[in-house]
Amino acid sequence: MSKVTFRPARKSDLNKIIALLADDKLGMNRESAKGNEGVYEQAFAEIDADPNNMIYVAEDEGSVVGTLQVTFIANLTFIGARRALVEAVRIADSHQGQGLGGLMMQYVIDCARERGCKIVQLTSNKERPDAIRFYEQMGFLPSHVGFKKYL
Repeated sequence: MSKVTFRPARKSDLNKIIALLADDKLGMNRESAKGNEGVYEQAFAEIDADPNNMIYVAEDEGSVVGTLQVTFIANLTFIGARRALVEAVRIADSHQGQGLGGLMMQYVIDCARERGCKIVQLTSNKERPDAIRFYEQMGFLPSHVGFKKYL
């Protein structure tokens, strides 16, 4: 891993981001660009147009090797504290175990601080014990039980 940089994603990154999302034991069954290009492009355009919703990428020598999405949320709880919600964190297999995930998460934590957030929150699928361990090592507390209802 040479000098990795972090930046907001561009539309030209979309295929690589989708590939990262799909290159995963959970994502392989739910992500596919083939036949879904328009849906992904529409979602990206909506995210890109919202100043409180960002997709960031990690870039190594011109290649996208990591991605995540963060949504900055105004909130009434915690005396009106803003929070950052992190989703869809992925690191390319070629760059796992080299500290990139920690650098990327620290980048997002710094972005959240700059935007006045008092909380950074995320969920991790129970089927990802390594990810859960990673987040706990980063100082995230397993403070809540999360729920989802697929529609």
